[in-house]
Amino acid sequence: MIGHFKRSTRRLFALLLSIPLVILAGALLYMFLMTHLENSPRDFWTSLEWASETLTTTGYGSDSHWTHPAMILFVIFFELVGMSFYVLIFPVFFLPYFEERFEQRLPGNLPEMSGRVLIHRYGPAVDSLVEELRRVGTAFVILEQDERQARRLRDRGYDVVFGSLDEQPGMLAGVETALALITNADDHADATFIMMARERGFSGTILALAEEPLHRPAMEKIGATAVFTPSHVLGAALAARASSRISPKVEGLQLLGERIGIADFRVQAGSPLAGQRLGTLRMRARYGVTVIGQWNGGRFAPAEGPDTRVEAGAILVATGAYANLARVERLATPLRRYGPIVVAGYGAVGRKVVEMLRDAGETIIVIDDVSDPAVDVVGNVLEHATLDRAEVRKARAVVLALSNDSAGVFATAVVRDYAPDVRLIARVNLAPNVARLYQAGADFALSVGQVAGQILAHHLLGEGAVSVEQRLKLARVGPGALVGGHPWQVGIREKTATAVVAVERGTDVLVEFDQAFKVRADDVLFVCGTTASLEKYMREFGATPAERPVAPTT
Repeated sequence: MIGHFKRSTRRLFALLLSIPLVILAGALLYMFLMTHLENSPRDFWTSLEWASETLTTTGYGSDSHWTHPAMILFVIFFELVGMSFYVLIFPVFFLPYFEERFEQRLPGNLPEMSGRVLIHRYGPAVDSLVEELRRVGTAFVILEQDERQARRLRDRGYDVVFGSLDEQPGMLAGVETALALITNADDHADATFIMMARERGFSGTILALAEEPLHRPAMEKIGATAVFTPSHVLGAALAARASSRISPKVEGLQLLGERIGIADFRVQAGSPLAGQRLGTLRMRARYGVTVIGQWNGGRFAPAEGPDTRVEAGAILVATGAYANLARVERLATPLRRYGPIVVAGYGAVGRKVVEMLRDAGETIIVIDDVSDPAVDVVGNVLEHATLDRAEVRKARAVVLALSNDSAGVFATAVVRDYAPDVRLIARVNLAPNVARLYQAGADFALSVGQVAGQILAHHLLGEGAVSVEQRLKLARVGPGALVGGHPWQVGIREKTATAVVAVERGTDVLVEFDQAFKVRADDVLFVCGTTASLEKYMREFGATPAERPVAPTT
């Protein structure tokens, strides 16, 4: 029966049993030593009284003088044992027991699960999903076997069930009516949970987050609907951020051939652009480029009109003829488009980043503090000597794939100070630390909770789920309601947060327009924006996708 008691109860029983044993042992030793070292024998009851007085630190009567050094050392040792009971043992054994008696008991059985999602084990990988479920009003229950974690979750207002499936398999009773199941424990515990849920008769969706990709087929075989490896998904997302070969800056830009390009510019605090409104800067009229928007704090803000302010430290995204883009370089620092990509950290996430970048044909320099055949520079990324050997200042981008969030935040600050202009991409474990990375100087930061939450929310909630990042797209559409108007007329940005960046007329692709230019019915427009803003443009101006292929002139 003791095996079924709580840990604190077992500790209390052990303490209560140990106290008389320690007193008895002390009394017997005291009798022996007093007889052979002090030549002053004591009877058992006198010795027992001495041991209890010493252990409880209540003091002695007349029996308080010893002469033999070994005897004195024994008395001192036993006094320290008594002090340890008060200072160390009682807080560890007694306090948890009484805290549990007065604390509200955590439920050990599932509530009515109809319409609810059951999450097995809480952690960073499901944190974003939990917030998304709360946002859309989908009820959920968290099954947690760590009591401290369970109480923290309950204090945050979550429905929590506490217990271990190994010891209490019956706690899954009622799971068959749940809306869906998500398991986020270690792979062995995930497998056990999946099998137990299926044995209980659950026939719905079970999504599992695995630590090892090789375990995915086995989990699917025993009943998981889908299995994901968040660390690998995070690695892929970081690699996509670093390389335009994996994920182009603007999807569909190749439609314009060689006539137009897109460039990123870092707006330093001292730049003439910093703090200015687009209406004041008149970038189109003065430089022949169209500002699509700006990245700031990891979020893309489309340029919504002349009142849009260019933020200091942001990355400005502009499109136009290559010669015109070059004219902007004296106003802001262009981000390097060529050079190696430096990856710091060669753990599970770093390996995936390196694998994807090498598969895409990128030149990689790997930094890690542990020697490995794939590591190019062995050293501490916080040291300038290591950054020098990795030629970080010549890099196109730096990916910080460090496993510790505190180290990641500090490394971000160090690398940003060492190479102010380099594109800096960082991974993070806990979503709350994302803001700290941006404060330290990261251009983009992704957490395992973000990428895992996006995947899980997509499968549970559909297309309405929050996306990890916004992607820019170039759409080739008919003129719609813009016939007879100017491509840069007032209202397009303000209403839809998109921009017309080029017009295909016959065999020509035009990227600059004077005031007299009018859109014709047979023109094809190239409109740039996010997926959501492009959809809004199509509705607002009655545009439809153009069918005929582009034939740009050179």
